[in-house]
Amino acid sequence: MSMNTPTLATSCAALTPEGAQARLGRPGAGLPSSISLLICALGGEGGGVLTDWLIDTARHAGYAAQATSIPGVAQRTGATTYYIEVFPTATAQLGGKRPVFSLSPVPGALDAIVSSELLETSRQIANGMATADRTRVLTNTARTLTTAERMVPGDGRLDPAPLMALVQANSQSHHFLDMQAMAQQAGTVVSAVMLGAVAGSGLFPFQRADYEAVVGAGGSSASKASLRGFALAYDAVQSQCAQAQQLEQLLSLGEHKTFTRKAESAVFSQNFPANTRDILALGHARVLDYQNAAYAELYQTRMQDVLAADQQSDPAGKLNFATTQETARWLALWMAFDDIVRVADLKSRSSRLSRVRQEVKAQEHDLLKVFEHFKPGVPEIAGMLPEPVAKRLLAWDRQRVARGLTPWAVPLKIGTHTVFGMLALRTLAACKSLRTMGSRYAQEQALIEQWLSGIQQACHRSAPLGLEIARCGQLIKGYGSTNERGKEHLLHVVQPLAQLPDAQAAADAIAQARKAALADDSGKLLDGVLRQHGAAPRPIKEQPIRWMRRPPATATHTRT
Repeated sequence: MSMNTPTLATSCAALTPEGAQARLGRPGAGLPSSISLLICALGGEGGGVLTDWLIDTARHAGYAAQATSIPGVAQRTGATTYYIEVFPTATAQLGGKRPVFSLSPVPGALDAIVSSELLETSRQIANGMATADRTRVLTNTARTLTTAERMVPGDGRLDPAPLMALVQANSQSHHFLDMQAMAQQAGTVVSAVMLGAVAGSGLFPFQRADYEAVVGAGGSSASKASLRGFALAYDAVQSQCAQAQQLEQLLSLGEHKTFTRKAESAVFSQNFPANTRDILALGHARVLDYQNAAYAELYQTRMQDVLAADQQSDPAGKLNFATTQETARWLALWMAFDDIVRVADLKSRSSRLSRVRQEVKAQEHDLLKVFEHFKPGVPEIAGMLPEPVAKRLLAWDRQRVARGLTPWAVPLKIGTHTVFGMLALRTLAACKSLRTMGSRYAQEQALIEQWLSGIQQACHRSAPLGLEIARCGQLIKGYGSTNERGKEHLLHVVQPLAQLPDAQAAADAIAQARKAALADDSGKLLDGVLRQHGAAPRPIKEQPIRWMRRPPATATHTRT
């Protein structure tokens, strides 16, 4: 979590219930102004429920409030906004007077924004809703990918760093929370977490008990879950405010202290640069979970070799050891390749069942049936068998296809809510100890070593060339034919282009070829780039001719 600590402490103090009442309104009016809040959510996340909770809380606490909504696109995940104003003086103290509220937010005149999605937060800031001298921003750090991000064959996700920097630059104070994780932990929806963040900030002159009385009304299991989510966010924001106040006090006394962040894993604390340890720790944890400690040790050994080559090519660290970071990312994903054992393991974990129950909003006593659909073919089965047996099985399947038949596969429907179904998946998941004896494991390791060797050899020529070959690990993705096509593209990108005489020209050519391969799964753009740089295009692959039987003609009957 990141926050603007000097201003955050001041803002937290000013927005306590007592401080909210003391806020001045229009210049020269001498009257308190309404406290304004813009709620940004996506369709289906409960933005309307959050608005109702806030209005009911205001009424419960004895304050006048008004809310309006702008539904936006009438579909799930479409942008929705809700605008709330609360008069900071209790209704009983107004002497029969009634405040006048606005119907819509005014850019630059908002006291706070709470948002369930980081990109949506940035969009509202780009619209001028937040100002650096007034607006507090409480935002979720989790992302809901846009259509444009999902359409990119590779990693099309936007970098969250510029989005968070935009929030920091255009807010008086800000709180970054992983609201999605809090909601999952509490077994509730994100709207309850957003309410807790608003309450913890002290924006409105309500007590915590006022919020909890509204949210917990009825005492149902859903209400209890909402209270848990509310408490998590409330305590998190309160903790940030307390930390900010302490830091401000230290800074005011001139006691400048250095706060260091502990490494995610002690495995890489000594032998690797500081800016590479986080990604290395994540990769190490993934590989360890995938196989065993020996496999994780292999990951570490491979990364030590890559780091040595990276340091040799860039001793001053001008590229911030980018080659090591990129290799660590894609190597962990490649070493943890998806096979039938991995799929069975992930689908049979208790966390998956909990996530499914949350997604379908199943109550505590609801009966939930979950069916997993599998269709393993010959390549998946052969990958777990020794090389001689796998070759014979694959040859048999190729002969079937050559005769015009469809590839052999077994469609399966397994109910993980049953003892037999869960036992079947856990038995298959327990076979990961046999993975290292399978033919696919040997093939994957050979290709990985070929890629890593290419990185190290390229680093001896130039640091940018090594970095571009490391980035080619992005081509390995997906499952089945998609994965095989990615490995084929990797070999055609690295092998011919890395041998160009000029190292910088080779780096540029590889970068261009990688982007072409990610943009076009068919490989036509990649072939064009290869020809452009004097390399041979991909060879034409044989495709079997499948003969289809003509359906029998329908007999026609005529009356005589």
